[in-house]
Amino acid sequence: MLLLITKIVIHYRHVTSNMRWSIDTGSHRIHLAVEGSVGGTTVGLHLSADVIENGGRVLWVGMDMPNPDRFPQLFSHLSPVSSSRFHAMMIAGALDKAIEAVISAANTLPSVELIVLDEWCESSGKIPKNQLELISKLGNSVDRNIRLLLISKGTVDASGNRTGDIFARAESFFVNDGYEIWTLSRGAASYIRKLTINGEVTRLKIEENGLQLLG
Repeated sequence: MLLLITKIVIHYRHVTSNMRWSIDTGSHRIHLAVEGSVGGTTVGLHLSADVIENGGRVLWVGMDMPNPDRFPQLFSHLSPVSSSRFHAMMIAGALDKAIEAVISAANTLPSVELIVLDEWCESSGKIPKNQLELISKLGNSVDRNIRLLLISKGTVDASGNRTGDIFARAESFFVNDGYEIWTLSRGAASYIRKLTINGEVTRLKIEENGLQLLG
C-alpha cells in the first residue's frame, strides 16, 4: 500500500470578493456532515485557502485527490509559493496508515494549522468503531491548536423526532470527543446551501472562487 503526498501548485490570479464566507468559530475540532453532492469538499478547500492566505499550512487526506479543476478557481487569489503549503495525501486502502502519515507530517512540518479528512469513511451505515478510534488517535497526537475538519456523508432521521435536513453519524461519539457538529444541506433553491453550526443556519452560494454569503 502506498500513500501519496504532494503539493498542489496553481497559477496566480488575483480575485476579490466582498461577500466571501469566513469561519466564525473557536472550535479546533469540527465534524461536517453533508448531503450528497452539496459541496462538502468545497467547504474544506475554501477553509484551506483562507488558512494558506494567512500564512498557515494545510494537510489534506482523502480517498481521492481533490478535483484539479477546482484548484485554479478556489486558490486563484494565492501565489504559487503560498499554494505550495497545501499538502494532499491519498488514502490508498488503509485509514490507519493515512492517519500515521498525517500525524508524522503534522508534527514535522512547520506552521500546520488545518488538517482535513475528506470522505474518510464509507458514505452510509454505521461508522466502524476502529475508524472512530483512529480519529481519536489523530486528535490526541497533534497539537490542539491545529484545527481538524472531518467531512463525511450524513444521515437522515427516519423517526422524524428531530428537526433538520441532515445529521452526523456517530454524533454522540464526536460530541464526547470534543467536536463541534456542522451540517451542510441544500436550500430552497438549487444554488443555495445551508450550513448549520450550533443550530444557527448560514445561507451560502458556491461560486468559482469559493463560498459566498447570501443575505
